[in-house]
Amino acid sequence: MLNIKFIHPKFFPTWILILLMRIGVFIPFSAQVFIGKFIGKAIYPFMSKWRSTAYSNISHCFPEKKQAQVNTLVKNHFEAIGISLFETANAYYASDNKINKLLTIKKEHHFTDALKQEGGIIILCAHFMPLMLGSRALLINHTIANIYRPQNNKLFDQAMVKGYKKNGAVMIKSTDTRSIIKAINNSLPIWYAPDQDLGKNNSVFAPLFGIQTATASATARLSKNNKTRVIPYSFVRTSKGYEMSFEKPLSGFPSSDPIIDATTTNKILEKQINKTPEQYLWIHRRFKTRPDGAENFYKNN
Repeated sequence: MLNIKFIHPKFFPTWILILLMRIGVFIPFSAQVFIGKFIGKAIYPFMSKWRSTAYSNISHCFPEKKQAQVNTLVKNHFEAIGISLFETANAYYASDNKINKLLTIKKEHHFTDALKQEGGIIILCAHFMPLMLGSRALLINHTIANIYRPQNNKLFDQAMVKGYKKNGAVMIKSTDTRSIIKAINNSLPIWYAPDQDLGKNNSVFAPLFGIQTATASATARLSKNNKTRVIPYSFVRTSKGYEMSFEKPLSGFPSSDPIIDATTTNKILEKQINKTPEQYLWIHRRFKTRPDGAENFYKNN
């Protein structure tokens, strides 16, 4: 049922966006990519803060790259942002059949074998631009719990939650620790992307591309429940569609050392980023929280 508060004029742009998303799912994949790249190029000159953040992140993570190479990667990233508008639309509104036709699945046995065993499962993913579609693609053949952070725009948040729920997802807010643990204890796989700066209170410092990075400690803490296995998962765009890939469950995880555990998850993230660096979420201020006395990467933002 429509909430009457969403009829307010301030939500009219969001309604227009939702309408365009519903229309956009009927556009073929190749056209979505072409139009998305155009959108990315169009917004690039106007998003100075995003440009600055992406440039800072990439130049620090890849110090060997020359300035021209970093600039090219930033521009390619903006094209990926434009394409992600269609990928998000597909996540909410596309049919299973359309998504299936675009999928190449690799090493799914790591996940399906774990489902046959006793215990919880954490599907460890990261903030690549097709992230939302990667979660939806899992729902075609599996029931999972999406751990998510509510959107600031309440109407768009409702659209997101409804879009996933109608396709079988259990939606759990990232702050609802009790429900997350309950899902794990009930052997419901959780889809979890912890690769963002959550501040010192929720993190430990561990190297990411050689940078001491505030890394969420929750992955290790959650995996101590119900014989939980952590399965690295990636979902990226290719020239013909999307590649969904699983890795074998982490061995010896968690350890008794949270820094070792954070280093383990960061190494997995590095490997995934190196494959398709332009598709990672570089506009997030990933290195905002720094060790005492360390350089502020975003002082010019």
